[in-house]
Amino acid sequence: MALLINIDVPDLAAAVRFYEAATGLRLNRRLFGGSVAEMRGAAVPVYLLEKPEGSGAGPHVPQNRGYARHWTPLHLDFVVEDLDAAVANAIAAGATLETGPTLHAWGYIATLGDPFGHGLCFLQWTGQGYEP
Repeated sequence: MALLINIDVPDLAAAVRFYEAATGLRLNRRLFGGSVAEMRGAAVPVYLLEKPEGSGAGPHVPQNRGYARHWTPLHLDFVVEDLDAAVANAIAAGATLETGPTLHAWGYIATLGDPFGHGLCFLQWTGQGYEP
């Protein structure tokens, strides 16, 4: 089985710039006439999909796309070596710091919002990840 991550964004060029500067992902190629950007640099490819604000989310979904900051139980976690530097880069790229950095039994976390309404976290392990 393969895993792909797809993130809807209203402005593909701005999203590519943000994710490159904030996370270190790199544009690998554009697809479908330039409406999709394949980003590499993580364990799985991340695809940024340009979808207009207000467009339908799907034939059986009553909501339309909105890019104001929203909460969802699914988000991206980026494991970083230097949390303070990663947070500073993300903020400089346009992210909003929401909480942290805070210490937990497994390490540090900072939660942020990207400029397109999506949540993301930066984690810095103090041991072997979530293992004690």
